[in-house]
Formats: sequence, C-alpha cells, structure tokens
Amino acid sequence: MIFKKIGIVSRNHDTTTLETIALLNGYLEKNGRSVFLTKENPLPTQNKVSEDKIATTVDLIIAVGGDGTILRAANLAQSQDVPLLGINRGKLGFLADTPPKEMLTDIAEVIDGNYTTEPRMMLEATISKSDGDSFVNLALNDVVIQRSDTGRMLDFNTSIANQFINSHSGDGLIIATPTGSTAYSLSCGGPIIEPTLDCYVMVPICPHTLGDRPLVLPAEKDIKIQLNQKIDRKAEITIDGRKICEITPQDTITITKASKKTLLIHPPGYDYYDVLRSKLHWGQDNRMRVNKKTR
Repeated sequence: MIFKKIGIVSRNHDTTTLETIALLNGYLEKNGRSVFLTKENPLPTQNKVSEDKIATTVDLIIAVGGDGTILRAANLAQSQDVPLLGINRGKLGFLADTPPKEMLTDIAEVIDGNYTTEPRMMLEATISKSDGDSFVNLALNDVVIQRSDTGRMLDFNTSIANQFINSHSGDGLIIATPTGSTAYSLSCGGPIIEPTLDCYVMVPICPHTLGDRPLVLPAEKDIKIQLNQKIDRKAEITIDGRKICEITPQDTITITKASKKTLLIHPPGYDYYDVLRSKLHWGQDNRMRVNKKTR
C-alpha cells in the first residue's frame, strides 16, 4: 500500500519534538503527500484535524514521541485499522523504533511501499459496575488494577475461564500483552514475551506472598478480577496508562483477547531482538558502561 494521506500525532510540544515534526511535515509535502496535524499542535499548517478524528482522515499515522505517544496513537488508530509508525523522541522507545537521525531515510522507504506490517495483539477490558453501567476499553500494552489508598494493600480474586485461580494481596495486578511485556510488567518481574505469541501475562504488583508469581496464559482464555467483598479498599483501573475509573468490590473486570489488532509499520531492517539488545544492553559488558558513567 502506498500512503497518500498521513497524520502526525504527538503528545509533547517541546522544541525538539516540534523541530522533528516540522522537518517530517516538510519532507512529506515535498514528496506529494497530504499531511494532517492535530489541532493541538502549535505548528502553522492548513491541514489540521481534531485528534479523535484523525484516524478517519488518513491512511497512516506517524507518532512522534515515546512509547506513551505510540499507545495514545494506537488508541486512535484501532477504530479504523489505520497502521502506525513511531518516531522515537522519548527515553526508551520499545515501540517507537525509528530514531530521529534515521527518520527521513526510513520515511522515504515507507512512503515508497518498502516496509513490513506487524499486527500486535490487543486486550479488551470490560468493567461491569454495580449500578449496571459498563465500560469497554482496548489495551495494546496492559490493563492495571492498582490501589489508590496510600499504604493500604488490595485484596482481590482472579478466575480464568470461570475457574478460580488465586486470592491476591498486594499493590495490584498487571495484565499485559506480549507488547506490554517490556513495559510495567517487566519492572514487576514479568517475562519478556515475543510479540507474535498468542498469549498474555498476569503479573502481581508487590505481592504480599512469595508464592504469587507471574503467570503466562493462552489468549483464548478470559480472566475475571474482583476485589475482596469483605475488605473496604479503594482501587482504580488504568489501561495503557489512561485512568479509566475507580473500582469497588461490587464491580467485576473481565479481560479477553480483542478482535482488533494494532498494525505497526516497520521500515526495512527492523528486528525485534535487535531492539531488545539495544534497549536492554544485551551482549554488552556492563562493567564498561559503569566505568564510563563514573569518569
């Protein structure tokens, strides 16, 4: 597919990010593409559209920023199955894999049709409230249930495919996709999962017992989570870093594999394991890194 209408999304409008967007915008227009910025972007251009409408306007979204920007763009793109390309202006950038120095070279390949498309699994979280209301949201990275009371643990139960699994005590629980396995889940001791695998991982946050360990589950099995009815605790649910709502013991959270997927665009030469080596410093002598920092 040759992309003709391209949208640019960014959450930050600092000087370096705006310079990158201006350079990208000029290059794309010079090569005959229609470029659309969001109305929140301060750069002057005639083609501006509200962020929530950008997926209905373009056939490719370029996210300029860190992984948080990619997650926001994925939330916008999934409704129309618009593919997504990330330009890394963040700190780590597992998802935004194109560095600014290689941006124009990679963009030239992509707009000429030389790229690969990688579908990434998403989760669907349904929050059923006690008053009968329900909320449905999609996650590319993770669904997180966490305490909102300082210093007080959560007590909650989990069931998988209607089979009781465990009673948990701790700061909360992360349900992460393979994409999200290198995010919050990883910092809580979860495994790295290859993105092509059809599964997800359940990772406790600061569990109160050593027996509460991460669990990798097949994607076709759903998981239900409910706070302990006997204990009054405040908790909240966040999806891809977005706070959705507070939850009570009378509410039920059901997480399943979503029917939709996020379509990531990769320029030639992309290698998932090369990204891991680069970001996690695999294959490098960490003693040399420490010595350089202390000089």
